[in-house]
Amino acid sequence: MQDTQPFWTTTAALIGSLVLFAILLIPAIFYLMTLQKTLNRCSPENRAMNPGLVWLMFIPFFNLIWHFMIVLNMTKSLAAEFQKRGLAEEPKPGQNLGLAMCILACTGIIPILGALGSLGALVCWILYWVKIAGYSKKLEAPAAIGLA
Repeated sequence: MQDTQPFWTTTAALIGSLVLFAILLIPAIFYLMTLQKTLNRCSPENRAMNPGLVWLMFIPFFNLIWHFMIVLNMTKSLAAEFQKRGLAEEPKPGQNLGLAMCILACTGIIPILGALGSLGALVCWILYWVKIAGYSKKLEAPAAIGLA
């Protein structure tokens, strides 16, 4: 009689990995949707990047550098759009928090220190996401008023 324990152990590990992957993937998709929506709400002449390019974040390792590019281009786009609309906002919207998030994410590859850096990156990522969503709502508000 053959022992079936390894089959069940492998199956459970596979299912657990898929569940963990889904748990991590869903927030990432909503985050990128927020970034894309925010860039779409900026007029085309004020966009420093194409909104669809945020999805390049799903390329492993490349995403560490690409996130810096997204943060910097989001800052440029928002600053130009806020200035065009006459909305009072910080001169470089979200840049400091976004860059902190990216730098901390890069430290995640450093043994031991990486765990702390990754935790800090997670906190900054949530705060950055909330900040960008707030900017997106500000950009939506004038359009809603114009429709009334």
